[in-house]
Amino acid sequence: MQKITPFLWFESEAEEAMNLYVSVFKNSKIERITRVPKGQLEEPMKGMEGKVLGGEFVLSGQKFAALDGGTYFKHNPAVSLMACLPESSEVDGVFNKLSDGGNVLMPLDKYPFSERYGWCQDRFGVSWQVILSDSPQPIIPSFLFTGDIFGRVEEALDYWTSVFRGSSINQVSRYEAGEGDVEGKVKFASFSLEGQLFSAMESSKSKVFIPTGALSQHIECASQDEVDYYWEKLREGGDEEAQNCGWLTDKFGFSWQVVPAVLNKMITDSDTEKVRRVLKALMPMKKLIIADLEKAYKG
Repeated sequence: MQKITPFLWFESEAEEAMNLYVSVFKNSKIERITRVPKGQLEEPMKGMEGKVLGGEFVLSGQKFAALDGGTYFKHNPAVSLMACLPESSEVDGVFNKLSDGGNVLMPLDKYPFSERYGWCQDRFGVSWQVILSDSPQPIIPSFLFTGDIFGRVEEALDYWTSVFRGSSINQVSRYEAGEGDVEGKVKFASFSLEGQLFSAMESSKSKVFIPTGALSQHIECASQDEVDYYWEKLREGGDEEAQNCGWLTDKFGFSWQVVPAVLNKMITDSDTEKVRRVLKALMPMKKLIIADLEKAYKG
């Protein structure tokens, strides 16, 4: 079971982006697209009829999600997806397809840390690192610490691994003298949350990228107790106001969604009146309350 799912926010191109990604990676498919229903909708859903309310897709056997949410969040390299591929030819092919129409941040080349690597933003703004690697997890979410959060990677790793079960810090590599950044700071770190791999880097030399909710981590919760636990733990020291619909920003500025598993059933129901009622209840909520969502669902 994949407890944490990378969740991509698009202005209105979620379906187009999903089609691109499943064409690029092997063992990939779109599993389901749920659209915003037609009818009486309140802000901020007004005018979004027919847009992607929830897109579920698989890349290289790994689960992802997406939605069309308007212009509120924009992608940047503060959070990227690291595609780990076992053959140089695959690295080249995937990188060239993802960078087509986008922006190359680091060109495909041999680097001290990899025989073949490139970093780009695709035409939708999503940031990808493509690397020659035999990693057991094909795509790894990667957090970049710049600006005000430079130097806080180890604090974040200690914090996140204390919150999630099945967690560990697997590797921490530091800058050495003469490597182009502050000696002793974290050049690369690998860690696991709920048995899933993540990575982190920090840089005082790169352009400052401020994390946004455009690439968040969606936590599927089995109960209200679990929603409460992750909500309170991840909000500690973060954005006191929080965002609506179960979104929050932790104390490092990174976005998480704390969502009960039952919500997916509600918003994918074939009865659009039920879906409208659930959306009306959902939109003003910060922490999600299962009982209130179920009450709206049942009418």
